[in-house]
Amino acid sequence: MHEMSVALSVADQVEQAARAHGATGVERVRLDIGELAGVVPDSLHFCFELVCAGTLLDGAELLVRAVPGRASCTPCGREWATGMPPDLTCPGCRSAATALPAGRELTITEVRWARPPAPAPAPIPHREEN
Repeated sequence: MHEMSVALSVADQVEQAARAHGATGVERVRLDIGELAGVVPDSLHFCFELVCAGTLLDGAELLVRAVPGRASCTPCGREWATGMPPDLTCPGCRSAATALPAGRELTITEVRWARPPAPAPAPIPHREEN
């Protein structure tokens, strides 16, 4: 399952960063995933929850922003949305797309560290009464 390897990689990178920053946990991870990346968001959420269990990311929220696919044509200079399934034929000159400037991303765009628990209030000293 492709999504499992993606979830493992994301969790590993975030956990390494959390440890490097002295974080005690992770509240949220935000990803940008291109619609041409071949990642199924529901499957990724499921896998992410599994791989995070028992780690610093346990209970972290995964937010995914879909990045629409875009193709471009060098001969005529046109750029267009590929859609799904992707249409890689230039609507202007009918040439094949020569570049995919967007839609293949898989980027960690934000990580929110867990806030450390608030310190317990100091006990109030009792005065002895005479």
